[in-house]
Amino acid sequence: MSLSKQELFDRIRRDSWQRQLSVRALSRKYGVHRRLVREALASPVPVPRRRPVRTSPRMEPYKKTVDSWLRADLEAPRKQRHTVRRIVARIEEEFGEAIPYPTVRDFVAARRKEIAAAVGAPVEAFITRHNALGADAEVDFGEVWVDLAGQRVKCYLFAFRLAYSGRAVHRISRSCGQQAFFEGHVHALHTLGGVPAGQVRFDNLTPAVKRVVFQSRSREENPRWTAFHEFYGFTPFYCEPGLRGAHEKGGVEGQVGYFRRNYLTPVPQVDSLEDLNTAVARFEAKEDERRIGARIRTIGQDFAREAPHLLPLPDDRFTTGITLTPRVDRYGMVTVKMCRYSVPVRFIDRKVTVTLTSDELTVYDGRSEIARHRRLAGRGAEHLVLDHYLEALLLKPGALERAEALQQARAEGTFTGVHEAFWAAAKKALGEVDGTRALVKVLLLHRHQRHADVVAGIRAALAAGTFHEDVIALEARKAAQAAGRAPTVTADVTVPQPVALPETPVTPLTARRLAHALPADRRPPPRLEQWDELLHLRRKESP
Repeated sequence: MSLSKQELFDRIRRDSWQRQLSVRALSRKYGVHRRLVREALASPVPVPRRRPVRTSPRMEPYKKTVDSWLRADLEAPRKQRHTVRRIVARIEEEFGEAIPYPTVRDFVAARRKEIAAAVGAPVEAFITRHNALGADAEVDFGEVWVDLAGQRVKCYLFAFRLAYSGRAVHRISRSCGQQAFFEGHVHALHTLGGVPAGQVRFDNLTPAVKRVVFQSRSREENPRWTAFHEFYGFTPFYCEPGLRGAHEKGGVEGQVGYFRRNYLTPVPQVDSLEDLNTAVARFEAKEDERRIGARIRTIGQDFAREAPHLLPLPDDRFTTGITLTPRVDRYGMVTVKMCRYSVPVRFIDRKVTVTLTSDELTVYDGRSEIARHRRLAGRGAEHLVLDHYLEALLLKPGALERAEALQQARAEGTFTGVHEAFWAAAKKALGEVDGTRALVKVLLLHRHQRHADVVAGIRAALAAGTFHEDVIALEARKAAQAAGRAPTVTADVTVPQPVALPETPVTPLTARRLAHALPADRRPPPRLEQWDELLHLRRKESP
């Protein structure tokens, strides 16, 4: 068993006092030299080991030169000061000497501190902040990669963290724009069940800040952001720009990295962001059992104490989405935030209403929804739905083969191998134009029947050697009935149930007349002379 030097000294001194062992006996017992035994008997504390002073002969001729460069850096702009790599390159350029990088690194690391202390440069210190119950919170965004439906995409992790308890709420979205920023806050505040009564600390994010007033804490806010935080009643606090500002909200800065390392590693594989955010909620529940640092209570226990001190939420939720009114271009698409989305071609050259959220885009014509897309990220991206172009393809069947909408339908799996087989057989039997038109008519069936039923109908039609859409529609209805579901896709409308009325006997009028004759009508007949006079009125002659 290996002993530290301090433990060895303690045992030597105890054996010398209790067992009266000699120096030679103690030396043999512990396998050490007699000098070390005498040293232990003379002092209970070992003499610190003297570390040799390391010299760098290759660096010696250039130390004064490097010192002058480091002193000049004290007055240079922060982003134009010497790095170790630049010092190595400059020595090689000016003196022709290639000094190893570690040698220069060790010298520069020591000399920078000595030079800063010699000129009396202020020492940067960190001040512990007092966190009151339900008072402060911190917000930040972080990047995270997700395998979304088999494709690796960059998403953004929104984190809202209470400063006292460390309770954090997260939400992952495709963008870090204003809609995602607002939706993250709404989700976090309603998950926590209240609003922090003190300050909420932010970076100078574009969704919130339009301009940083020079050398001050004042900010010119985005008007919609001002309306948002006034609606929920919290006070934003904006940190300093750059690295110094990150230290002012270090709790959430570390929270983003901690959550990404512990719950989003390896890269999550999901079909949709809704599934991933559901898993994130389970991870947050698991975090309630964790203790932060040396705290005696868990995050959940501290949050239970903090929750009653949060301010109440307003009765309604803030509308986070934005409404736009673009015009449909001649390609049947609308442009929203540098991305293009398809709508049915019958709305070409008309203005439509678009509701945009962080994850979804919905298009309306008046009050009727005409298209719905997942929101695209980046610039210049396009999402086309093949169904939106079917009426145009009936008139231009030759455009289908190279259509971008068809390529996207193949990639998404809505245009299956069964459709491909039907198209190939139809073109072989009917020709290019008529075969393609037959396919388009079959694709129109998807609007009123389920995708799986139509595919089953296509298979049956191929087996029978027919390409008529009525046959496929009939076979699709049979497939739906065999599966025990409705043959057509209808809107989910709640039909009011009829009110059950008590059954009362109703006697037909005919039976009453047969049983009891009605009394004779003795009233005089009506006079129609006045009505006849209206037929002989003369028209007024025009002047």
